[in-house]
Amino acid sequence: MALSEKYEPSVIEPKWQQRWDEAKIFRAGRSGSAGKKYVLEMLPYPSGKMHMGHVRNYLIGDVYARYFQMKGFDVVHPMGWDAFGLPAENAAIKDGVHPATRTAENIASFKKEIQSLGYAYDWSLEIDTSKPEYYRWNQWFFVKMLERGLVYRRFSKVNWCTGCLTVIANEQVKDGTCERCESKVIDKEMAEWAFRITRDSQALLDGLSQLTQWPERITAAQKNWIGRSEGVEAEFGIEGSLKKIRIFTTRIDTVFGCTYVVLAPDHKLVNELTTAAQKTVVDAFVSKMAQQSKTERTDEAAPKEGVFTGAYALNPFDGSRVPVWVANFVLSDYGTGAVMSVPAHDQRDFDFAAQYKLPMKVVVHPATGEPLPTVLTEAYTEDGVLQNSGEVTGKTSAQARKQLGAKLEAEGRGTFAITYRQKDWGFSRQRYWGTPIPIVYCEKCDPERKGIPVPLEQLPVRLPEIDTQAVLTGKGEPPLAKVPSFVNTTCPKCGGPAKREVETMDTFVDSCWYYARYLSPKFDAAPFDAEAAKKYLPVDVYVGGPEHATMHLLYFRFWTRVMKELGLSPVDEPVIRLITQGIVNGPDGRKMSKRWGNVVAPSTIVQKYGADTCRVYVLFAGPPERDFDWSDEQVEGAFRFLKRVWALAQSQQAKCAGAQWNGTYDGKALEIRRVAHKCLKRVSEAIERLSFNTAIAAVMETLNALQALADVQTPAECAAMGEAIRIVAVVMTPIAPHLADEVAAEYGAQKFTVETGWPAFEPSLVVDDVLPYAVQVNGKLRAEVRVPAAADEATVRAAAEADEKVQQALVGKSLKKVVFVPKRLINFVVAG
Repeated sequence: MALSEKYEPSVIEPKWQQRWDEAKIFRAGRSGSAGKKYVLEMLPYPSGKMHMGHVRNYLIGDVYARYFQMKGFDVVHPMGWDAFGLPAENAAIKDGVHPATRTAENIASFKKEIQSLGYAYDWSLEIDTSKPEYYRWNQWFFVKMLERGLVYRRFSKVNWCTGCLTVIANEQVKDGTCERCESKVIDKEMAEWAFRITRDSQALLDGLSQLTQWPERITAAQKNWIGRSEGVEAEFGIEGSLKKIRIFTTRIDTVFGCTYVVLAPDHKLVNELTTAAQKTVVDAFVSKMAQQSKTERTDEAAPKEGVFTGAYALNPFDGSRVPVWVANFVLSDYGTGAVMSVPAHDQRDFDFAAQYKLPMKVVVHPATGEPLPTVLTEAYTEDGVLQNSGEVTGKTSAQARKQLGAKLEAEGRGTFAITYRQKDWGFSRQRYWGTPIPIVYCEKCDPERKGIPVPLEQLPVRLPEIDTQAVLTGKGEPPLAKVPSFVNTTCPKCGGPAKREVETMDTFVDSCWYYARYLSPKFDAAPFDAEAAKKYLPVDVYVGGPEHATMHLLYFRFWTRVMKELGLSPVDEPVIRLITQGIVNGPDGRKMSKRWGNVVAPSTIVQKYGADTCRVYVLFAGPPERDFDWSDEQVEGAFRFLKRVWALAQSQQAKCAGAQWNGTYDGKALEIRRVAHKCLKRVSEAIERLSFNTAIAAVMETLNALQALADVQTPAECAAMGEAIRIVAVVMTPIAPHLADEVAAEYGAQKFTVETGWPAFEPSLVVDDVLPYAVQVNGKLRAEVRVPAAADEATVRAAAEADEKVQQALVGKSLKKVVFVPKRLINFVVAG
């Protein structure tokens, strides 16, 4: 059967999708002579419809999955649904629909769109995190981590989203607002459950050195978020009191320049130290700060505010008397909640001192000996040599830090210390659509309400089915609290009456370990089969958004370490190579989002142009990590390109599809083969370096060249053209797989292109016989000459000197030297 004259994706694409599905060609374990490759994209929240941002994310992984399978790897490429959590529940509430109903509808819609695009997924590994067979293991992990002290209940200030009406994690607060709904976030005191992620702060920091194939901006963001600081805790005395203020500083070398001490507004000493004369203003300030969130107070752009307590602290080294202030930029949960302020050598302290007319004292000068100005216009924050600093005067900053810290430690007035910016991860949520926390409270066995874990054999604690109205009115109070049949239970210790925990887990718990569950989604003896994990972990290629840098991408690194402790996983780090894709902006230039009404649904493109056009357009729009703006004109361009590929294959099929030649190739036949094998080489290299747009550009250039050579006559020329078109089909397989399989089949392929293997190019065909050389005179381009690829310097120089333009540039000049760069350029350096 010949290729039809017209390219009709609506006909060929469903046909090949059905054949792939029936043959189960994307099942893991089918092959693997080259080893394994686990390719994964971040699983979607089914809280809305699929849009082109999703298409791009999954396409990046799909190209690699197909490419690796063609290279002989046993490829795991699964897909599933991050179905629980705020995004799904908020969307359901907005539409007045039960989240279970809306989530199921969205999953069905998402899956249909995904399948229409021909992604190479192994659907036998599909998971849904809202199903009991999945979240049972969230609860199992909770209990196991509780046993190890990695889960605990605390009463503390939390981030309260005024829109979602629930607690959110520190990582989910962006510029004082909820990253989900963009409502204001305030501080609120309440009990919550937390994971002790800070136990692993140093391990997570050290592990970044292994992540050599992660984008630097992601590892830098995690390093900053973990925020390790090495310094000293030192005690400042308080005038007229036996109490001490314990401060943390990374610059104890500047202690002789301290001119005031600052406490956090909620520091326990504020009330005790404040004098009667200052009590009114201090109380008012503390009350004002209590109404602001931590992010508002510490924002770099926020004004620095503070009040004097009326008390004075005493420098631990020279006994100098410095005022004690309360200010908005100090947090009680970072360091000790108190800092010594050295305005001459810290810019924040400088700004505050300038605002409130506090003194400044220079104690560090540049090591170069260059004096600082008498009146500072900004803080000098570099290390240097100490001046006016008692026993460390003349020492370097590093020497002073060591000496002063050691003295404090020896005298029992301080110690060397390491602090981390990272805080434990509060994960309990006051919402319905999430994993129930497997805890009960018994007045008899648990009078302090620390919580009693549900025995493992009683898991899962199932999320009860409640009516839609209960969910819609549940914001602000956990909806599960209104379900007596859920709340009332028996104590696993005494068998008496008990109450269940009514909060649920944050959805980020679901995505901490899903990548391992994919490997054995029906395994019921443990969260996943340890043997499957041993075979396929870590993930080789992971694709997702950079916005997850300090949330999911940090949480699942922590969880991976816990899984190794539990004997489930062999790896410390979950992912070898991380690819972060850029944003797809709508036609209006704003990020494609339902909120802006600028979403382009994949189905509209597939119906009009076909899945392969959609794939080519998205992959050709630019490097994966860059943002791009949607363009209907460029979609048309992608469609025209595929029609040209089709037209060439169709026009040559009769003469070339079955043509064979066993003799020598020369002339046009040799040129056709050169074009094809250079294309194969360029596409291979482009895919390896994540440059899909240049891979497509290489095929476009090849198409132009083959069309120019299309008038084939001899058996050699026909055989060469047939080979070239088969190569085009093969290299197009990861990009436009439906067209590739259709063309390949009509040109004699007996297998799916993804099963035929990725061919190797012939080295002799990709080496140019002739190379271009740039000819420069004093570095300025004057001409270009073409010489045999093996030409030496003398041959290139002779060809250059024979060029008329070069001769004119050399007239009357004295030659000083010749610079020769093999295979690139020759430069005549002249004078006169």
